[in-house]
Amino acid sequence: MKICRPAGGILVVFLLMVVAVTASAKTPESTGPGKTLAQANARMAWWRAAKFGIFIHWGIYSVAAGLWEGKPVAHSSGEWIMTKGHIPREAYAKLAKQFDPVDFDADRWASLFKEAGASYVVFTTMHHDGFCMFKTSATRYNVVDDTPWHKDPTALLAQACRAQGLRFGTYYSVQNWYNPDQMPDAPDNGHPTYFPTHFAPDGAARYLRYMKTQLSELIAQYHPSVLWFDNSIIKPWKTPDGQEIAGWDATDAHAIFDYVRALDPNVIINNRLGHGTGDYLTPEQRIPAHGFTRPWETCMTINWTWGYKQDDKHWKSTETLLRDLVDIVSKGGNFLLNVGPDGKGVIPQPEVDRLREMGKWLKVNGDSIYGTTRSPLDNVPAWGRVTAKPGRLFLHVFAWPANGKLILTGWKGPIKRAYLLGDAKRAALDVTQSNDGNIVRVPKTTPDAIDTVVVLDTR
Repeated sequence: MKICRPAGGILVVFLLMVVAVTASAKTPESTGPGKTLAQANARMAWWRAAKFGIFIHWGIYSVAAGLWEGKPVAHSSGEWIMTKGHIPREAYAKLAKQFDPVDFDADRWASLFKEAGASYVVFTTMHHDGFCMFKTSATRYNVVDDTPWHKDPTALLAQACRAQGLRFGTYYSVQNWYNPDQMPDAPDNGHPTYFPTHFAPDGAARYLRYMKTQLSELIAQYHPSVLWFDNSIIKPWKTPDGQEIAGWDATDAHAIFDYVRALDPNVIINNRLGHGTGDYLTPEQRIPAHGFTRPWETCMTINWTWGYKQDDKHWKSTETLLRDLVDIVSKGGNFLLNVGPDGKGVIPQPEVDRLREMGKWLKVNGDSIYGTTRSPLDNVPAWGRVTAKPGRLFLHVFAWPANGKLILTGWKGPIKRAYLLGDAKRAALDVTQSNDGNIVRVPKTTPDAIDTVVVLDTR
């Protein structure tokens, strides 16, 4: 993943991905070979209802924690330190020998995610640095074979999440800064810049075989509900003798997409293989103004970074995170919220605190999130957001009316009953109509300063 902040190459990555997402939005939903729209809808049904998921960025970069040789790396999000620090492959690979997360507890993590109200989890099985956080036969550069820990966190997390009733997904980067079949953008005499990579001569075919081996292992060993691809920006180039080397192209993207779909017709695939593939769109670190007609999911960090970085203390408030969730759901999307555990396997306490606080709100108000659809209104209310289910509107009130009159404009249908979702007695609220719209009389003091939900039964 990348941080979408205005910092040199990071901004370039963001702009490239925005272009990719925009282009993908113009294509029909890809359903794979031989797949009907009905089958695609069946595959996506649980995901559309889920609304809230947890992203986990964890790898050997968590040992570095944003530092290299004791010094902070400029513009480094934790998981991008290899390229931002211009670290040679052999030097970076030594982090594996230091990766011994003695405090990792898959059951504790899964319990936290369940408490947070999440419906699914996506784990980084291989990030751009090429280190594999799962058992694989394709390389010894993996967490089981190349660390003193010798455990498979992907297997442990998959089991723990399913025990909590959570769907489990796997993240997999197409770009690989360690594999010899992908070359750094600029070798620079031992100070490489990896992003974006390019294929070595005759490397593309070998790397696709490498990918297929690992993807078949991920599906056979962990049975993910989601395969979350990332960073397929591998550029074309010319060798010194003029040979043209193609980058990642539509043939590659569709070959991998079709391969995965054939292995498991039910696995959901995001759009980051590019070239029109994928079941859903993935805007990053932003909430689109109007959502998309296709399924979509905003992925976002709790602080600034995806992978653990010890000096990143820029924590978003629970209010911001919950209102982001509501905003996304009101526009028809899902929210994939990231945690970045440290090198010992501990999720930072500020992230734990915020997830628990979100879970408390969802325990009361989850009916207004899970299984809902986007707002049926053309306008976005100044006081908050709207989600919907058949025969029911949920008014998410961020700005409580001081006069006790909540005005809903743009709704032309009937309103049979109104009440506060958090009111165990479901006491009826008075609703009248005026030239300004429907007026719901609410208590003058808000029951929840972050978001009080008013329910309108419409049939």
